[in-house]
Amino acid sequence: MCSLWDTLEDEMESCPTNSGGASIKAKIRFNAEEDAKALKEAMKGIGTDEKVLVEILTQRTNEQRQLIREAYEKSTGKTLIHDLKSETSKHMEDVLVALVSTPAEFDCHEVMRAMKGAGSKDSILIEIFASRTNAEIKALNVVYLKETENLLVQDLRKEVSGDFGKAVLLLNEAKRDESSSVNKHMALKDAKALHEASEKKWGTDESKFIEILCGRSLSQLRQTCVEYRTLGNKSLQESIESEMSGELEELLVAIVKCVKSIPTYFAEGLHKSMKGAGTCEETLCRIMVSRSEIDMLDIRKSFKAFKDYSLLSAIDSDLSGDYGKCMKAICGGDD
Repeated sequence: MCSLWDTLEDEMESCPTNSGGASIKAKIRFNAEEDAKALKEAMKGIGTDEKVLVEILTQRTNEQRQLIREAYEKSTGKTLIHDLKSETSKHMEDVLVALVSTPAEFDCHEVMRAMKGAGSKDSILIEIFASRTNAEIKALNVVYLKETENLLVQDLRKEVSGDFGKAVLLLNEAKRDESSSVNKHMALKDAKALHEASEKKWGTDESKFIEILCGRSLSQLRQTCVEYRTLGNKSLQESIESEMSGELEELLVAIVKCVKSIPTYFAEGLHKSMKGAGTCEETLCRIMVSRSEIDMLDIRKSFKAFKDYSLLSAIDSDLSGDYGKCMKAICGGDD
């Protein structure tokens, strides 16, 4: 998998930025009341018709699913999420609840899960804070405050520490520059500063890496990566991997990978979630649902670049039953 990142590194100056592509699109002639009624019937009595749940919830956009939630509560007096939790279980429950949650609710619940119990699941925090836009992080904070009556920043301070904590808290401020313009002079200046902070000194100045990688726009950092490569024999990613360790290394590498290609970053995550014995269902669900209306088509292309098989075939060989059908529907097709 390293070779693919190396290829992206070599092509970064000429490659276009991520183009996106949704696997779930709006249903034509959509009727929220009819869908709500069908969902109610599917969960009525003994047993649940999970096929109906999958057919409806994977073939409507999140905006349409929110209208179904409203119609369902209006006609039944109960929330759709409550009934889905009552009528389904395990991984099927997780993915269906994720689908009917808003993106901000889903991100918020994943962050809450990451901070639950002894120690935090840093991989979840890394994925979310490295890849989300300012607007998405702000929306997540709004939901967190509404559901917990606490500020997320206050709870994060209890969970993360050191330079990793500083980086996560900075990203949580949602103040990253998001302009598409590129200042080549600044990119060279930043590249030199990062080079001085790592390759040219004993030890590493982590604060300089945090300041630049957590503050500059992805377009600007893309140019910084190009300039950094001209200063020595290592790429910026290689320097981080050789100079740092632990959660900070993982976070900064994740940011650099997102700078190179967000779809490839998530394709790698999906590949790892289904690699070897067993499947990391939480990671699979989080990526599939959260990216289904953003860049899933590009993720599918990137996934096939890792191996000679498609994302759909990987899901088909790893998952079965209605849960497998649900994930394949979210995937949206073969490549």
